[in-house]
Amino acid sequence: MNSKTFAAGLSAVAALTAASSALAQAPAAAPAAAPAVTHGPPIAGVCVVDVQGVIGASTVGRYVESRLQQIGAQVKAELTGDQTSLVNDAKAFDAQRATMDQNSQVQRNADLQKREIALQQRAQQRQQELQATQQKALNRVYQEMQPLITQAYQQKTCSVLLSRDGVMAVNPAMDISQQVVTALNAKITQFPFDRERLEQGVGGPAAAGAPPIVQTPAGPRPAAPAAPRPAAPKK
Repeated sequence: MNSKTFAAGLSAVAALTAASSALAQAPAAAPAAAPAVTHGPPIAGVCVVDVQGVIGASTVGRYVESRLQQIGAQVKAELTGDQTSLVNDAKAFDAQRATMDQNSQVQRNADLQKREIALQQRAQQRQQELQATQQKALNRVYQEMQPLITQAYQQKTCSVLLSRDGVMAVNPAMDISQQVVTALNAKITQFPFDRERLEQGVGGPAAAGAPPIVQTPAGPRPAAPAAPRPAAPKK
């Protein structure tokens, strides 16, 4: 195994840190601006709510985005530091290989492989922890928002409530989203949360009991890290 092998084998670390940025952006995602249209009269009793838009426009939603970015940056710093240390040790091994006997080469190579595998596993675990953290935070926002949606529904005397995700266009008079945003901002602006901790080898957030997201955007799912390729020691 040499430093080039590590550079290829640890690509999961870079993929994870990129994915953590995407996770942090999920709560604030907003739909593209629709072209101007002329609406017909509002339909009495039919209302629409944009759950994703409410989260993205609310103060607490922007706070969740910012906090996820902070947690993602911490994970990136941790893994990048470990990766740099491992690559540097692999380079030192390359430089010293010619002066080492074969048994020492085999042992040193095996130690570096173990560290590489451990780093791959830790990167995958951090990926799962970031997903669980996002799920739990968004679920908390949704729990706070749900009674406010019901309240707006009743105040508007709605008979039917549709999700904005399933509606191409709607008369703004039928949309209760801004009313929910205002109520959510008055109710909560932030809450403390940290990265979820999963045990090594856990299959994913669900296995650790992370709450599922109901009617909230799950965000992009980071790709799983590739399995490390052990390389045969040079003689």
